[in-house]
Amino acid sequence: MSIKLTKKQKKWLLRIVLGAIGFGILSILEHTGVCEGDRWWIGLIAAIIPYLIVGWDVIRKSFRNISHGEVFDENFLMMIATFGAFGIGEYREAVAVMLLYQIGELFQNYATGKSRDSISQLMEMAPDTAIVERDGETEEVDPDEVEVGEIIVVRPGEKIPLDGEVIEGESMLDTSALTGESVPRSARVGDLVVSGCVNGKGLLKIRTTKCYEDSTVAKILELVENATDKKTRVENFVTRFARVYTPIVTISALVLAIIPPLVLGGGLDVWISWIRRACIFLVVSCPCALVISVPLGFFGGIGAASRIGVLVKGSNYLEVLSYVKTVVFDKTGTLTKGEFRVSSIEPAGAAQPLIASTSDDPKITLLEMAAYAEQYSTHPVSEAIREAYGKSIDLSRIGHTEEIAGHGVLASVDGHQILAGNAKLMRKYGISFSEEEQGGTVVYVACDGTFAGTIVISDTMKEGVPEAIRDLKAAGVAQTVMLTGDNESAARAIAGQAGVDRVYAQLLPGGKVEIVEKLITEQNGRESLAFVGDGVNDAPVLMRSDVGIAMGLIGSDAAIEAADVVLMDDDVRKISKTVTIARKTMGIIHTNIVFAIAVKILILILSVFGIANMWMAIFGDVGVLVLCILNAMRLLTL
Repeated sequence: MSIKLTKKQKKWLLRIVLGAIGFGILSILEHTGVCEGDRWWIGLIAAIIPYLIVGWDVIRKSFRNISHGEVFDENFLMMIATFGAFGIGEYREAVAVMLLYQIGELFQNYATGKSRDSISQLMEMAPDTAIVERDGETEEVDPDEVEVGEIIVVRPGEKIPLDGEVIEGESMLDTSALTGESVPRSARVGDLVVSGCVNGKGLLKIRTTKCYEDSTVAKILELVENATDKKTRVENFVTRFARVYTPIVTISALVLAIIPPLVLGGGLDVWISWIRRACIFLVVSCPCALVISVPLGFFGGIGAASRIGVLVKGSNYLEVLSYVKTVVFDKTGTLTKGEFRVSSIEPAGAAQPLIASTSDDPKITLLEMAAYAEQYSTHPVSEAIREAYGKSIDLSRIGHTEEIAGHGVLASVDGHQILAGNAKLMRKYGISFSEEEQGGTVVYVACDGTFAGTIVISDTMKEGVPEAIRDLKAAGVAQTVMLTGDNESAARAIAGQAGVDRVYAQLLPGGKVEIVEKLITEQNGRESLAFVGDGVNDAPVLMRSDVGIAMGLIGSDAAIEAADVVLMDDDVRKISKTVTIARKTMGIIHTNIVFAIAVKILILILSVFGIANMWMAIFGDVGVLVLCILNAMRLLTL
């Protein structure tokens, strides 16, 4: 693996190398006795030069922070500890502390940069320009200057700047920046395409359907930019801990340097001994390992998720994901494709002549009734009925229409009242009918108060759903639940194929929230619940759940806005992978916290009793920092 350093990091490394050379010269001078006796000043000069080379910025930051009223931080601890070492003649230790501290800081800076790369690479998918057709000519403009409905041209190898519909051309799109998947997707006339994808070999003309600020790429960039703003409980604990801990250890070191010599008495040697212990105490007490490794771990976790095409909006949501025990799924568009097809038409014999149908076939008559009634509905079931009817709709035949949420539609067709919906709609209007138990969504149709028949709509399950449910169980999820507005039989048929544990059917949008709230109360301690959905009516549930997961490719804007985690390619199999990443992230972070605190407490105790030396203190600070960083960097390989 090649190591690429930024310009700043290269300068940083040069300072460390020069400081190390200076430290080596100082060690030789001390070993050969050149700076002993009256020539002590040679050793002091030989120490000050490398010390300032590697430590001037630490001293500058410390004084700057002090001037702003922020006294107690790691810069202050390093400055006081090394000044103390100089004061007792431990020149080599003073230079070594600052040198190794800077090595640790460079290591941390590089590791943080690496962990940010997976996130920042997403920023590169934003195109700089868009080629738009205006007045028969093309011109290159900023993407945010393109209006909805304009035609943009995307040449081979270019990024698609805005969401839209292909109106000319055919190509293959590289969606890896969005989804993490290397398999290209085809794009042809009539297909909807999203911004951020890279066009393959064909020229595409696209009619934009969204302005730039509402496009997929803009929303993703907004999510990425805000991803690290929301801190977890662990990060907040570490921040509060450092604020309290640092002044306490500084005061403790001062007490350690002054009180014992005053109480025990003795000469200069006694004072030097206790000041040395205080300096060791200060060095080892620096909270860098905690302050750096915890956010670094979350950077790594969010980066690992982004590499598989999953956007986590904040490290706090990654923490909540690690405690997920219940995953609740919406059915349509989440577990199933939402590609409804009419699979059965069963007319009730007495109802055929109730409207002037264009066909003598009772099945066509029933389908026509439903198609006209559902004309203005955007529900997938309505679209399936209109598609099955396949003829143009004469809007002059349709009068008043009303969509009844969670029930169906009421419409006036040729002056007749047509009802099309679920069993609840029939009962609401007192229609006498026979309830069907079939493995699909049953649409009951009535005309002027008389039952006309049933139309069964079937949905197909998404590829990999059973595998996704099994993987969630393997990842430690205790139960999976499916919520749907479909009838009980259709819901149980899909749930059985998927392997879902519990099913709640015939739910209104508000009913989904009630079920989720009930399931949340069943969680114990820090256990959490995740909801996975894609539609507009899922937004309230996504917001109410402990962590909401939305489909980014086909999901509605409202659902993506309300969610905490976005699956960019709608592959539910990635939920278990994200849960695994979250749990590994929290495991690594907790390990770092326990290890850092345990080592520091041990060396702090040893320093009080005079057992620990400065090199042990350096390990307790820089050594622990490097080990914690290396542990956190394991997340980069997930």
